[in-house]
This record gives sequence, structure tokens and C-alpha cells, in this order.
Amino acid sequence: MSLLTNVMDHSLDDGYAEAAARKRAQGESGGLPKTLRARLGLAVGLVLAGLVVTVGAAQARVTAPVIAKEREELIDRVEAETAAADELEKSVDTLRDDVHDRRREALQHEEGSDDLVGVLAGSSAVHGPGVKLTVDDAKEADADGDGPRGTSGFSDTGRVKDRDLQRVVNGLWHSGAEAVSINGQRLTALSAIRAAGDAVLVDNRPLVPPYTVLAVGDRQRLSTRFQNSPDGLYLNALQENFGIRTGISAHDDLRLPAAPSVIVRTAQPRTEKGTS
Repeated sequence: MSLLTNVMDHSLDDGYAEAAARKRAQGESGGLPKTLRARLGLAVGLVLAGLVVTVGAAQARVTAPVIAKEREELIDRVEAETAAADELEKSVDTLRDDVHDRRREALQHEEGSDDLVGVLAGSSAVHGPGVKLTVDDAKEADADGDGPRGTSGFSDTGRVKDRDLQRVVNGLWHSGAEAVSINGQRLTALSAIRAAGDAVLVDNRPLVPPYTVLAVGDRQRLSTRFQNSPDGLYLNALQENFGIRTGISAHDDLRLPAAPSVIVRTAQPRTEKGTS
């Protein structure tokens, strides 16, 4: 019984009891409570975070003037380049006008014939009776290429194509037109109507529908001959079969601008009568 009593009274080994007593003694004499240690660790973390924020703000304050200066320099460069581009554009306009005047002088063959030459060459603005022809895309046509003429791209959509305008212009010339323009773009013997992607180009200038074609000539004769020509029937077939919208009307006075430039390659002005 004494052994059982001793086991019950001393459940832990004496060594464990001594170690526990030492830890308690150390905690009471010099150790810090856990709550205090946690507070100290939190304080140290806050101090470090504040230090990082302070250093970052100081660096931002130091670099801000540099960034502002670089931005101002970039703005000044942009403004300077814009001003230089404006001056170059003015110079180009002046040179273009000078070239235009010189070309008109080169086209003068003899006194009194310069106006006629300018009309035929397209270098002079003209006005007179004629017809106004409007050609527009089908209502069902859209930018995605879907339309009554198919879905395989620009060449088969319900939009007006370069070859359609080519046939219209050639038909008007053949029907007696003396001067033709498309959307204010005067056509000459050297004009080209081409396609670039989905855009129609006239002398490398992109045009957008609806296309307004003005033709100066005998308005009644010009209108009748064009509508009865193969090109006029082709345009009518586009309207009936594919929904391309067209309209033609006669006018007493149409005004066509001069071509922006007329290139003279081989012609030279006559120096004396009877010679060339």
C-alpha cells in the first residue's frame, strides 16, 4: 500500500517536477508575458511599415520634378513638330499652286485656246447643263460583307465596286459627256478608278458611298444615250437583281471643279505658228 500511495502522490518524476519549477521561477523573475511580447512585435512591425511608407513618399517626392520636367519637354517637342508640320503643309500648298499654274501655262498652245485645252485636260473648272447620277450600296449591304451579292468578301457583296464605277464613267464618256467628276473629284484622261480593300479610290483618293457622278453635256441626249447603252443597262441590272440603288436626273447647270493636278509628260507649248 505504501508503494501505491507513493505513486498516487508523486505521478511525475522528480526531474520533471524540478524542470517545471525552474521554468516558473524564470518566468516570475525575468521573463516577459506572452501578451507583452506580442504587443512589442506588433509595434516593431508598425514601425517598419511606417518607415517603408516614409521612404517611398520621399523617393516619389524626389522623382516627381524629374517626371514633370520630362513631360513638359515631351509636350514642347510635340508642339514644335506640329508647328513644323503645319509650315511644311503650307509650303506644299504654295508649291502645288505654283506647279498648277506652270502646268496650265504649258498646256496653252495658242492664244484663245487655253480655256478649251483646260476643259479638255481637266485643269479648269467647268459648268453647264448635264446629268447627275447617284450610285449607292444596297440597303442589305454591311461592313461585314454580307449582302445580296454573296458573302465571300468585297468582290461579291451588295456594295458598289470599282468596276461598277468604271463602267458608269466610261458609259457617260461614250454617251457624249464633256467633263465628269465623282464626289467632287474631277476625272481626266489619266484618272484611275481602283479598289484598295473595301475602299474605292479615284486617283488614289478614297471615296465613300453614295457616289455622286456629275457629267456636263447635252443633258437630254446624254441621259437618254447612257440609259440605253450597255453600261446603263448594266447599272439597271445591278439595281434590279442586287438592290444597288441608282438614280439619274438632268440639270440646267452643274459645276465641276478642276482636277487637283494634271501631269504633262510629253506635250510642249508651241513656240511659233505652224511649228511644234
